[in-house]
Amino acid sequence: MTDSAENLSPLPRQLGDGLLLRRSTPADAPALGDFNARIHSDEGFDKPDDRLDAWTRDLLERPHPTFGVGDYTLVEDTNTGKIVSSLNLISQTWSYGGIPFGVGRPELVGTLPEYRNRGLVRAQFDEIHRWSAARGELLQAITGIPYYYRLFGYEMTVTLGGGRSGFSPHVPELAEGQAEEFIIRPAVEADLPFIGELYDRGCQRYPLACVWTPELWRYELDGKSEKNVNRYELHLIETTAGERVGFLAVSWFTWGDAFGLKRYELAPGYSWAQVTPAVMRFLRRAYDTHPWGAPGERKPFGMFHFGLGEDHPAYHVMPDHLPRYRAPYAWYIRIPDLPAFLRRVTPALEQRLANSGSAGHTGELRLTFYRDGLRLRFEQGRLVAVEAWKPEPQGHSGEAAFPGLTFLQLLLGYRSLAELKYAFPDCWTNSDATHALLEGLFPRQPSDIFGVS
Repeated sequence: MTDSAENLSPLPRQLGDGLLLRRSTPADAPALGDFNARIHSDEGFDKPDDRLDAWTRDLLERPHPTFGVGDYTLVEDTNTGKIVSSLNLISQTWSYGGIPFGVGRPELVGTLPEYRNRGLVRAQFDEIHRWSAARGELLQAITGIPYYYRLFGYEMTVTLGGGRSGFSPHVPELAEGQAEEFIIRPAVEADLPFIGELYDRGCQRYPLACVWTPELWRYELDGKSEKNVNRYELHLIETTAGERVGFLAVSWFTWGDAFGLKRYELAPGYSWAQVTPAVMRFLRRAYDTHPWGAPGERKPFGMFHFGLGEDHPAYHVMPDHLPRYRAPYAWYIRIPDLPAFLRRVTPALEQRLANSGSAGHTGELRLTFYRDGLRLRFEQGRLVAVEAWKPEPQGHSGEAAFPGLTFLQLLLGYRSLAELKYAFPDCWTNSDATHALLEGLFPRQPSDIFGVS
């Protein structure tokens, strides 16, 4: 059950003790939906979360732009016929400095408690890593519990979530007799090109972003079932004269007492300071009119949340109205072929270098990860070669060192070079010139990825 991906036999595959590893079929949807609703429920196994059941079943029962009905792995106990472990792979495209590349997103990873510590998840990760490689995907990314996915070659290395919040007294009120300047309404299919254009423009703020196609926006608008945990309600912002101003992606349920946004973008020429108060008032109205449950069970409006990542223009124009800070968590990232990834994003790195104090650099940069490493060769500001490198005769050879997978934190903008040096005494550079070169190539830049799910 711990074979490497290169030695895997085709599915279905016997794992021993009557356990069968196989791919999903549409017929698995009811049982797999119930399995995930229970195994991932925050309330415990006996209180299934319908939102996770809906997500699971949508992937198998509704046409998805990037997911096939066989893209779950299942471990079935043939002695009982029940599903005992499962995960999936949701393919998508991300970009680095505007350069697209394939990504595989494993999700819904779970095993019944009595079947844990048998290597079932490892066997499935080996399988979906093989699928991802066959699809030409250069990176895998997953959200999940602390530490666990490090066991499978992942590093927490891209900001996930985070934001700013305020309470009802922080909502700016209209003056007496003043009318709303902006109207916020549910989006329709005709709005999707505008939404896609604004989303793409907003992604330019971040070094790493998920690429959304028209098919993905249509799926978000009306392809997911109502209770899907990852469904967002798209809204358009307009002037009273009908001019399109921006869009919102709003959660359909509350997290605790917080109700808020996942995406907020404005068209050029419109002021964040002018529009954001209307957005805050909209969130309060939307909460008060949303069908959360029986009237007697409703709670008063609590907190509005701008879940727009570590940084966003809206935070800077209304700081006193967004007093609560929520720190980001992190995506787990796996890059199995680091030289191939760096070669793919070379134009973005060359552009950064050209805009840095090391513009026009010529020379070799050897990065040791102690057990292996990378060699980069530059000629007059061009990255002309990237290759794997074995630090010899000692692991601390080279011009800079990054223990383990910590280089991914620098590569993907999660930590600055100075932050890594502070946190890891065995992270070092051999000269000011090397330090400056690495800072120019890999500045700290948080991302806010709106991943496909």
